[in-house]
Amino acid sequence: MTPRFVIPKRQPAWLRPVRVVACLAALVVADHAGAAAARNERRIESIESRAAGAPVMAIISLRSQRITVYDADGWILRAPVSSGQKGRETPAGIFSVIQKEAEHYSNLYDDAYMPHMQRITWSGIALHGGPLPGHAASHGCVRLPYDFAARLFDATRLGMRVIVAPGDVAPVEIAHPALLAPKPGAAALAATRAAEADEATRKADQARLAATRLADVEAQLAAAKAELQPNVDAAAAAREALAAAEAARGAAVQASREAARELEPVSVFISRKTQRLYVRRAFQPVLESPVEIKDADRPIGTHLFTAMARTNRDTDMRWSVVSLDGDGGAKSALDRIVIPQDVLDRIAGMASPRSSLIVSDEELSRETGTGTDFVVLMSGEPQGGIKFRRRAPAMEARYGRRTPWGWPFAGGFSRW
Repeated sequence: MTPRFVIPKRQPAWLRPVRVVACLAALVVADHAGAAAARNERRIESIESRAAGAPVMAIISLRSQRITVYDADGWILRAPVSSGQKGRETPAGIFSVIQKEAEHYSNLYDDAYMPHMQRITWSGIALHGGPLPGHAASHGCVRLPYDFAARLFDATRLGMRVIVAPGDVAPVEIAHPALLAPKPGAAALAATRAAEADEATRKADQARLAATRLADVEAQLAAAKAELQPNVDAAAAAREALAAAEAARGAAVQASREAARELEPVSVFISRKTQRLYVRRAFQPVLESPVEIKDADRPIGTHLFTAMARTNRDTDMRWSVVSLDGDGGAKSALDRIVIPQDVLDRIAGMASPRSSLIVSDEELSRETGTGTDFVVLMSGEPQGGIKFRRRAPAMEARYGRRTPWGWPFAGGFSRW
């Protein structure tokens, strides 16, 4: 008869301590992992003394392996990161978010999962969620804590500045006559144009409804042309009114778009190396011009000036500056720049919140191209994370003036 219960044999004594040690080791590992996770969560900080506004810029410190996100009034979020490992370093420089994709998989690195990806170069450098071992470990991207990456993804929009700095830097307020001023009444004009577009759309919808109601009148014309002639005339008038209303709507919408475009942030880049000034708006080239930089053989540094917010007066803007080399010579850098008067006249009044001026010893990176803002890399820092990425055929970013050796710059991209 088969027994209902089987009593297992007692294990030899020499095996029992091994199990105890193994269990203790597992508990220690689990406790260490939990503690590490807890420490990691504690290092994610959010501003609590005020309501956070829309993010204006993010600064990543390669030295501290930390990202800090700023709105118009100061920092709002902080978290640890893991940047590119030795030989595949995340390049230091000035970038912006040029693409966002919540579910992204790399086709360059074994289909690696990169959730909440925010691309900053078309060659494949991005911010995304990923494991954080406590040191630089990626192939060039900036890994963020998974929850933080999701939170940041929801808060940002295309064009947000991303600064990758070798050390620890932060924006400080600055005032200087060379910084762009906003166009007086631009915000009110855009609001007026938008209201006009809405009203024109409403009238066009009314005209379209009237034309629809009278459309079947023409179908009855063959049966009772004489009796229905007044209605036919009314239908023709309704069609004419609809055409006029559609034309008015189109003109109002176009005016609204143009007014709204004038409020889009403008980016200006001045290079000591090339002695030129470039302007972009909404990722599109606007103009290019030579400039004079006094003492051109002397370094000027790399400085990002950002229009943070309008002040109480319509014609004033509050600016901040981040100096990537940390020398604090931002004002002296502006003092050395002489912009031609005709260029000053063209860019006068272009500034709006999140507009920027970059002054640098560097020239524009080849990463600047179609669908990007200005990309500036610090040539004295490792750029392994970019060097390892494949490039597609170059894309031209034209400013309407071709040099003898080609367009001012071009950049490529690849799917990754």
